[in-house]
Amino acid sequence: MRELESGHVAIQGVRTWVSWIVVVPFALWAAVRLSGFEPDWPWVPVVAYTPYATAAVVVSGLLAVLLKRRAPGTVALVAVLALVPAVLPRALTDGNPDAKGPVLRVLAANLLVGRADTAELMRLVDRLRPDVLALQEFTPDAMRRLDEAGVRTALPHAVTQPLPGVGGSAVYARHPLTAGKTIKLGGFGQARAWLRHPGGARVEIVSVHPCAPKRYGRQPCWQAGLEALPRGGGALRVLAGDFNATLDHLPMRDLLAAGYRDAADVMGKGFEATWPQEGSSVKVPGVTIDHVLADSRMAVRAFEVLSLRHTDHRPVFAELRLP
Repeated sequence: MRELESGHVAIQGVRTWVSWIVVVPFALWAAVRLSGFEPDWPWVPVVAYTPYATAAVVVSGLLAVLLKRRAPGTVALVAVLALVPAVLPRALTDGNPDAKGPVLRVLAANLLVGRADTAELMRLVDRLRPDVLALQEFTPDAMRRLDEAGVRTALPHAVTQPLPGVGGSAVYARHPLTAGKTIKLGGFGQARAWLRHPGGARVEIVSVHPCAPKRYGRQPCWQAGLEALPRGGGALRVLAGDFNATLDHLPMRDLLAAGYRDAADVMGKGFEATWPQEGSSVKVPGVTIDHVLADSRMAVRAFEVLSLRHTDHRPVFAELRLP
């Protein structure tokens, strides 16, 4: 009898430890994600996977319930109640302001050090007929190939900052542009341009590409690159490109709170991954780091995540209506 009781106690102890082991990491994740504090590497890259962590904490809570462990199950429930409201709205459509101005169509693409397939990019331009094309990792060779492919016929106005490597960017447009002051941090240039829409509106376009926080010590450059982006309010603005950030990153949440809306989130497509795309040499679960942020006074009419060969990012396209 004592041996049976001892075995039962041991089994209960194992169940308790298993429950805590599967629950605690995601409970801590929820606490940090909602704390308003963002530690350095590796948290900055890891927090991009918060939607996956949300699914995992639901599973861990169910396991704790099946194992009849009340305390771990309660902790998991609290974590679920904390994370689900933060991520679920990305799958739900939002309303729009009463914007009745002209339409602005925006396409953004990271060219992977200029390697992206120029012909396929031009096919996207021909099919989608964007008013604005924002490019990142824009190299001199990529600019030459685009010129030869006729980009200036479709989009005759441009503010270009080509650079070897990953730091170049550009804004092409169907309507007249005036160059703004490029944001330059850590070798990354984020081109800025003022677009004069035929409907009379003046809109600032920023081709977004801060440093990638993929190793220790890169967070200050990454954070500064996002914080240098213009806040909303006043002039109309659209920020488009590779933010190297998801809606779970604190600087991104601060940017949205300062007067922008994420087009994917508005259209209920906030879980569609943009990096890495299928066929990329990077083998990690997909995350959503390419965005079109529209001034909160603009209506979002459409959003798509596209494909483009020879780059690890998927282009994003949004159709906006100006106020």
